[in-house]
Amino acid sequence: MQVIEAYQPFEIQEIELTDWKQRPVKNNFFELVLIKEGEGIQCINYNEHQYNKGSIFLLPPLKCHSFTIEQPTQFVFLKFTDSFFKTANRITIDRNEWFKEAAYILSNYNQLPGDIIKNDLDRKHLESLIGMILLESRSYEESSINLVTSLMTSVLEILIRNIKKSSYFELPKNKSDDRITKMLTYINENIDKTELLKVENLADVFMMSPTYVSEFFKKQVHMSLREYIIKAKLKLVEIRLLNSDFTLTQIADELGFTDVSHLSKTFKRYAGTSIREFKNNGEYMLLKRGACASSIRA
Repeated sequence: MQVIEAYQPFEIQEIELTDWKQRPVKNNFFELVLIKEGEGIQCINYNEHQYNKGSIFLLPPLKCHSFTIEQPTQFVFLKFTDSFFKTANRITIDRNEWFKEAAYILSNYNQLPGDIIKNDLDRKHLESLIGMILLESRSYEESSINLVTSLMTSVLEILIRNIKKSSYFELPKNKSDDRITKMLTYINENIDKTELLKVENLADVFMMSPTYVSEFFKKQVHMSLREYIIKAKLKLVEIRLLNSDFTLTQIADELGFTDVSHLSKTFKRYAGTSIREFKNNGEYMLLKRGACASSIRA
């Protein structure tokens, strides 16, 4: 088994396995997995999907996942972390913007098993980018960090493009009116821009009356517009609490809560637990949900 761990806190691993061994999933937003060789079954939350050479998956945190290996498999795991981009000081990267994009993937990817890339050209792009990252990670040169950072952002852009275009985006099963697809996309892309989420603005963007916007949304999504926006924001709050060092004040300001008290009360109301309890239990949740994967097909 070959394991490559490049400059901390960035990590990429190339591993050949005949049996799946559960790995820690703490402190990364998600992992991109490329199958270089092999066959088997991927499982997320007990949903299964066949994999083979060239398959590309996302492994989000807080989810139970495993691989049942039918033929010896060569995996490449590419971890996306917040701290890696914080340390890339020599490259002009807006950490907050990068975080928003990473969080966008997590909050809108429905985390079912299956190959996330549907476009053959994008698959080739990703294979090339991952290959370059592997080569650079072996050099351990300081200059490689800048190049790897750029390559990582390119990978991220391809992932976002595919998620926006594919069925992995969380949309209502009944999509008889494609306006709801566009509206949900618009809301999720602008979830941190309170002014753009107001009924009056949505009415202008989608050429509806303000009164009809709320009625239309509830009919299509089966929850009110206000409730959907709050829950979408709280998804991002959870991601920030478990995967970053953002303060509660920063989180509240970014997502349009009045203050920390407003954020805390809203979180408790919808999550059923306090922010402190959620953070304290975060590591336990990660370990518990990761451990369940090892019991699959035991």
